[in-house]
Amino acid sequence: MTYRFDFSVLLPYWEIFLRGCVMTLILATVSTVIGLLLGLLTVLAKRCRFLVLRKLATVYVEVIRNTPFLVQVLFIFFGLPELGISLSPQTAAVLALSLNLGAFSAEIIRGGIDAIPRGQAEAGAALGLSPLQTFGYVILKPALRVIFPALSGQFVLLLLTTSIVSSISAEELTSAAQSVDSLTFRSFEVYIGTTLLYFLMSMVFALAFKAINRACFSYPSK
Repeated sequence: MTYRFDFSVLLPYWEIFLRGCVMTLILATVSTVIGLLLGLLTVLAKRCRFLVLRKLATVYVEVIRNTPFLVQVLFIFFGLPELGISLSPQTAAVLALSLNLGAFSAEIIRGGIDAIPRGQAEAGAALGLSPLQTFGYVILKPALRVIFPALSGQFVLLLLTTSIVSSISAEELTSAAQSVDSLTFRSFEVYIGTTLLYFLMSMVFALAFKAINRACFSYPSK
């Protein structure tokens, strides 16, 4: 039996694919902003003097990093309602993606901060800067140069990971592809096209982050 590819059957559904791409980008962008803030707060908690906060931050990072993302999504969407907390698919998707990115970005940020020589923090203190000013201007800014490639890679990975939230009927590109597949019964064409769309979005953002890295972090280190 010879299978004949016919991508023209997808053209009437271009609006569904476009909406799926837009929703994927919204999910990835919102989750990245929340996740990076959560990651930064986690790093601060792990470096603070309060033992309880340090332990909570460590448990959070280890639990998220050592469990499958699909299990985390299903727990948030199906498990939390048992505790009286019901979330829409989109809200549950953002929460799961943010928590996941927060844990991984916390380790990236921590690694970047640890790469900054301790003497720089001491120099900031000698100049009369407060601990918060020292962290922001003396430690965090040079650390961003170290961690930016890894963080941009995490964003691209998160963009692809959004496909998993289709398991809870969250609206994004994979769920759009499933809808078109159920209407056309042309699985090869639908998922080949979906693969190309994910690839194009990933490449666009990878090139954009590379340009940002050159523009913002190409200054001499010494």
